[in-house]
Amino acid sequence: MAILAYIGPLVIVSYILAAKDPFVKFHVKQGLVLFVTWVAIWIITTIVIFFAPIAMLIQLAIAVLSILGIINVINNKEAELPIVGKFSHIFNI
Repeated sequence: MAILAYIGPLVIVSYILAAKDPFVKFHVKQGLVLFVTWVAIWIITTIVIFFAPIAMLIQLAIAVLSILGIINVINNKEAELPIVGKFSHIFNI
């Protein structure tokens, strides 16, 4: 379930099915930050096409952070992701 938290909208499935597990909840918060960031970038790029090259770099960074999160899950770690990990505390779930 924790791996699903890093695969875009599947974070919702992960939260619904395993909301009581603290390990999964930690990774759901991290995945929510990545997903919300991705959606915000998508909306901004849709409105202002000028930001498309920058948005592609940010989306690549989000993909790399998702892979890093999945590696943390596989290694059974609760390590915050670089840059965005500190924002996971915003989600009080």
